[in-house]
Amino acid sequence: MNTRERFVRTLTGQEVDRVPFMKVFGVTAATLPTWVEKYPSLPEYIDELLQFEGGYRGWRITPVNFWLCGTPAETVLSETDRELVLRLGDGTVTRRLKHGDYHAHTLEYPVKTREDWDRIKSCWLDPDDPRRFPKDWCNYVDLYRNREFPLQLTCGGVYGFLRKMLGDEALCYAFYDDPELVHDITGTYVTMLLRLWERMCADVEFDLIESWEDMASKTGSIVGPGTFEEFLAPQFRRIRAFADAHRIPIVLVDSDGNIDRLATWMYGAGVNAMYPFEVGAGCDIEGTLDALPGMGGIGGLEKDACAHGKAAIDAQLERARRLIRHGRIIPGPDHFVLENVPFEGYRDFMRGLRNVILTTKPGY
Repeated sequence: MNTRERFVRTLTGQEVDRVPFMKVFGVTAATLPTWVEKYPSLPEYIDELLQFEGGYRGWRITPVNFWLCGTPAETVLSETDRELVLRLGDGTVTRRLKHGDYHAHTLEYPVKTREDWDRIKSCWLDPDDPRRFPKDWCNYVDLYRNREFPLQLTCGGVYGFLRKMLGDEALCYAFYDDPELVHDITGTYVTMLLRLWERMCADVEFDLIESWEDMASKTGSIVGPGTFEEFLAPQFRRIRAFADAHRIPIVLVDSDGNIDRLATWMYGAGVNAMYPFEVGAGCDIEGTLDALPGMGGIGGLEKDACAHGKAAIDAQLERARRLIRHGRIIPGPDHFVLENVPFEGYRDFMRGLRNVILTTKPGY
């Protein structure tokens, strides 16, 4: 079997020779600045060195623009030795660190009024904008038709798109004060995606649709079941219907935090895989999958173990073996590691995980 087959068969509960060995978080050749100080060429060979399968996170994305298209260039509002404050093309104002990890802090969101949304909707959400596709899309099509890696259609999120437009706090008010605006934002964005995906599926077969949500904290979902069912579930059902019509087996949702209850609501709306099941947030990936027999999971291993030596790493590797035997799980770190992790700890964790994967018979 190749990586593509292992990915799909594992998450959909079919018999497989072994699960794939995937980076999950960190994207292609991602490294921490402290690692590069010690090993200057590490970004050029880290994926090959650690023998990750599938590229990117283990499944790959396309270079098609699934977000706002044609926005003006970002501008620098202020700058220090440590950070930048930028106004992005859609109006978002963000503070970014120049060095360190990848975190940024949003200071202003682009949609403050109905007029803000109408401008974004009319200017930058045209699915037929030719700038959405790279000029050499035909070459990517040739590459994808002969691939051995999983390939995703990308959704910037249902809740995820809302929070990028409004911010979590304003969105919580909008659910009650302006529900028509919320429905218009989600419906417009998903409609744009479906039209864009239709063009892509005419050229390429896809294995999954991945949706970025990040809609949970340590104690659970940011929204309740009623809000989810009214505002979010209808759009996930549209996505599921598209997946079924185009024989795309997996609808995968990415959300940090404790996603155990959220997974139940997502499952009812057509989602059949989730990640990363953060250990520190108290996620019970095995219990969740037991309750949802058509759901698959990715992640479930505590990333911070990479910073705490052999005993901590070994405990997570034993957990990985148990997760594989459970079935429908591809184990991996529950997010990309942060600045406290030395490269040697990450290397030992990943080499140990690869050995576990190669020597453990999956359940299904």
